[in-house]
Amino acid sequence: FATAIHTVAHLFNVERLVDARVEANGTIQAFLTDLEDKENETYLNFVRSRVPNPVGGIHVAFTFLAGLTGVVITLALILIITSSTKMIRRSYFEVFWYTHHLFVVFFIGLVIHGAGRIVRGQTAASLREHRPEVCRNNFTNWGEKPCPIPQFDGNEPMTWKWVVAPMALYLIERIIRFWRSQQKVVITKVVNHPFKTFELQMKMKGFKMEVGQYIFVQCPAVSSLEWHPFTLTSAPEEDFFSIHIRIVGDWTEGLAKVCGCDKTEFQDAWTLPKISVDGPFGTASEDVFSYEVAMLVGAGIGVTPFASILKSVWYKYCNNVSTLRLKKIYFYWLCRDTQAFEWFADLLQSLENQMQERNNADFLSYNIYLTGWDETQATAFSLHHDQEKDVITGLKQKTLYGRPNWENEFKTIGAAHASSRVGVFLCGPESLAETLSKLSIANSSVDPRGVNFIFNKENF
Repeated sequence: FATAIHTVAHLFNVERLVDARVEANGTIQAFLTDLEDKENETYLNFVRSRVPNPVGGIHVAFTFLAGLTGVVITLALILIITSSTKMIRRSYFEVFWYTHHLFVVFFIGLVIHGAGRIVRGQTAASLREHRPEVCRNNFTNWGEKPCPIPQFDGNEPMTWKWVVAPMALYLIERIIRFWRSQQKVVITKVVNHPFKTFELQMKMKGFKMEVGQYIFVQCPAVSSLEWHPFTLTSAPEEDFFSIHIRIVGDWTEGLAKVCGCDKTEFQDAWTLPKISVDGPFGTASEDVFSYEVAMLVGAGIGVTPFASILKSVWYKYCNNVSTLRLKKIYFYWLCRDTQAFEWFADLLQSLENQMQERNNADFLSYNIYLTGWDETQATAFSLHHDQEKDVITGLKQKTLYGRPNWENEFKTIGAAHASSRVGVFLCGPESLAETLSKLSIANSSVDPRGVNFIFNKENF
């Protein structure tokens, strides 16, 4: 918006300056325009050719430094903004990634944009001798007392003063990230999961993480420039770190191929590709252990940060950690496809058994929702409904069909924990985030001693 105002204002400015250059003598505009850069005289109008509009204006745009850099940085900004839209980011990530690096062109152009000093004004010294309110109606006699010829100069470029500090911070951050990415990473295991998902288990010297964090991953065999973020699915207690990757685009397809996910035989570690890792970086999910009660809501592959949390809970229970502040977890997982449940079901089964062994089965309350099915699947589900374990997940907790009634869920949890701070953690689409955010506010008590739902989100 600011760019549009700036550009339109200068288009009018250039039009007036070009018109003043070709205007007939006898006006103050023509007199000021005829001032040149010579002894005892400095110019005000930077337009020197007598070519009328619109050709004169186009000539200015492509022959002066300010016009040329203005065109370049405006085009760069338009490309950056348009390629940053959600549709482009989701469907053509590479387009977004590469065009976003036009910011280098943008900032270089921005810094030198004013170097030509074409925006000019009367100097302070000249204003003391040549007072416009006195001399403007006597311009034909300028050069004589009391109106000497006015002197003009251009404004000093100032943009670099605003840009240098952020750019220095950016360069320092890039150097640190580059150094971190050079640390050796070893892929110890590649695991194929259903629903076009595979898991990479890795080790790196000095790597430390917290639950719910994410890393940036680069694979030179796929692309030497692209870095993609992935949530860590391992727990801090494990001696490796892992990510689950769903194959949804060119980059993930390429990574799956070089990792041998399309092969049935075992792949030796030395044949696996070189991987660079930057991170880990924090997210809202890190705070889950600071609440007494937590609602974890995952949609599809958005369950990945909660894999790390639930694994860490499992390890803490195995090690008899009695100082755990978190006393109750409500876990919700929404999925469209039955196969998507398979890779996560083993972890839930382990947790289910662990809690029962320790007589604390109420610690984890989980609800799995299947939001899409066909007629054949519905028939199979109804035939096996009375079995002890669920036909889809193999868990004792039966899969639910459709979507949760979130209003009822919030009211039930609020009634059960009337004086608690409940952390609501979502990794899912923005539409669900909006729903849960509104319900968190609506169901929180105005009394600070009552139940309070604190909403935290990660969108994908």
